[in-house]
Amino acid sequence: MAARLKVSVTAAILGLLALWASVASAQNVENSALEAGRRAYELSDYEKAINILLDAATKNPRNGEVLFLLAKSHFELRQYDAAVANAERAVAVAPGNSFYHELLGRSLGEKASKSSWFSALSLARKAQQEFETAVRLNPKNYGAFQALIEFDCAAPGIAGGGEDKALAKIEQLAAMDDAEGHYAAGNCRRQKKDYLAAEAEFDNALVHAKSPELIFDIGDYAMKRNQPQRLLAVVAAGQRASPGDPRTKFYRAAALILQKQKPDEAESLLREYLRTAPKRTGYPRPAIAHDWLGRLFENQNDRDAAAREYATSLHVDPKDKTAQDALRRLGKA
Repeated sequence: MAARLKVSVTAAILGLLALWASVASAQNVENSALEAGRRAYELSDYEKAINILLDAATKNPRNGEVLFLLAKSHFELRQYDAAVANAERAVAVAPGNSFYHELLGRSLGEKASKSSWFSALSLARKAQQEFETAVRLNPKNYGAFQALIEFDCAAPGIAGGGEDKALAKIEQLAAMDDAEGHYAAGNCRRQKKDYLAAEAEFDNALVHAKSPELIFDIGDYAMKRNQPQRLLAVVAAGQRASPGDPRTKFYRAAALILQKQKPDEAESLLREYLRTAPKRTGYPRPAIAHDWLGRLFENQNDRDAAAREYATSLHVDPKDKTAQDALRRLGKA
């Protein structure tokens, strides 16, 4: 009897070990797919990332990380219906994850911007609700907090927005992080086209800013308004917060071109940016870098080289109005 019991116990242990090995093997395969998808995403190969992650999501539809990265990949390709669908699935799997709700809100917002007025209103309200949930779950998710404030400041009352609501939230945010508060205030003033007030807030934000996204969004503002000194302040803040970020090269080059100084350095910085920067939201797109190279060559009266850069920009982005206008100006349209 004892021998028989010993055999049964041994068999049970072996069975458990086999089950554990099977589960561990499946988990390793899943982790491997997630890592492969993440590598493709980091290399800006979003179509490859989607193919890998779709397969992983089919095998395990309850993996929130896979669904989240899948939604991000669709977002970068501007496939907003798919981004919304997968972000919704991620939220359903992990409703307590603030960043999943933030991505769903951003995807809904982008979808709203491409929709008819009636549909856009409904989508905008849903986006606002997702941002509110993201902030409630994690008040230090500053990206979601900024998105919520931007919505409140820009959206009319009929859509659930309102500047009074935005100002109350700016005070809450500033109490947690001074730079984030100044940026939010500046962004709100920018929405209202009060640019002098916006710039004062942005300059204050740059003094102690820790977020590269915050810093380089101010860079985007300064670039569009042809402000070389503010661009250089952005570069200095960016180097403190995120050494090695390729965006510092881009914005320094833009500042030099505006100042008409050091053209060789400006060209080198832009070429390096084009080689190393990811093609991702928050990073100046390659077409914009080629536009600035065109502007650099125009400064040097090299019309043919300028036209080549603008033509490259249009090849990358056929809707680039800056390049279209420049080619007409150069008689190369």
